[in-house]
Amino acid sequence: MLIRHATPDDETALGLLDRATWSTLHAVQPRPQAPYEPFFNERFGPREHLVAEAGGEVVGYVRLGYATPLACNMHVRQIQGLAVAPAARGTGVARALLRAVQDEARRRGARRITLRVLGHNTPARRLYESEGFVVEGVLPEEFFLDGAYVDDVLMGRTL
Repeated sequence: MLIRHATPDDETALGLLDRATWSTLHAVQPRPQAPYEPFFNERFGPREHLVAEAGGEVVGYVRLGYATPLACNMHVRQIQGLAVAPAARGTGVARALLRAVQDEARRRGARRITLRVLGHNTPARRLYESEGFVVEGVLPEEFFLDGAYVDDVLMGRTL
């Protein structure tokens, strides 16, 4: 497996992966629409993404952004998306992406990294905790998904 920075050529593969992995287990936005919505936009381009590649195929990505646009908060980066192709789950792709994005955040001068995860996403929460992230706050019943209220869990760690 190779972890690398995304390139503009990854747009189609990342868009397809995003649609294939969409679930209310982790997504609060509506399902991406077919046949194709651009994956990259003016806020999140290739530079904000690391890609996992196996056998020449994109099998995962992680998106790294700023927690806020405030100058006094530029030392904090936030994971704003993590997806792994269904066929590649359980093979260490998510863990490798999570470790790589922390290294990337350090290279970019970050002192902290944060993320938000839905309370019912137990597999993701376990992964983040195993990599040193701790719960720093909970917004109870922040979202209504599939007929149930779901907590928004804020997690973070020092780099």
